[in-house]
Amino acid sequence: MAADRAGALPPGARLGILGGGQLGRMLALAAARLGIRTHIFAPEGEAPACDVAADCTRAPYEDEDALAHFAARVDAVTYEFENVPLRSAQFVDSLVHLAPGPLALAVAQDRLTEKDWLSAQGLLTAPYAAVEDAASLAAAIGRLGTPALLKTRRLGYDGRGQARIADAAGARQALSAIGTVPAILEGEVRFIAEAAALVVRGADGRAL
Repeated sequence: MAADRAGALPPGARLGILGGGQLGRMLALAAARLGIRTHIFAPEGEAPACDVAADCTRAPYEDEDALAHFAARVDAVTYEFENVPLRSAQFVDSLVHLAPGPLALAVAQDRLTEKDWLSAQGLLTAPYAAVEDAASLAAAIGRLGTPALLKTRRLGYDGRGQARIADAAGARQALSAIGTVPAILEGEVRFIAEAAALVVRGADGRAL
């Protein structure tokens, strides 16, 4: 039941999911309620999504033979989170419909790229600056002020890969805390409430 790149998945279709964590598990359960069978692709290790999916392939994301075998057994593929290697996603997309596509993944997995993209769309973000080393961090603090948050550009989540800088004197300690990796400094935004919205665009172009 191959799905074309514009069509929605009907009941009985096979959806591949890159990633086998708790988000993949929730996605597989939701798909099952719609009559869609899921096939998880996940590296070795804990993969709770495999417990509730119809099929599961365990292999490194870099294993293109395993990815090709996986892609041949599904009608479309998605991913559970943004930390799937971009090259793996591009390879899968060359074989079967991947949604969201590799470009969306590339934007979502780099905080600086994501902020630049949002700004280019005219959306407001917290003030930010790229950080590569101690000198660029000092310059960023001089421009944005403190308090501020220093974050790794990639892979951080749930507070990991982040350090708060209360004043300029804490810059070196914050840089040491996140490691010598490309980073982004964000000016602190004071707020009294927070709201989250999820917007989804279907294959037919409709947004919900």
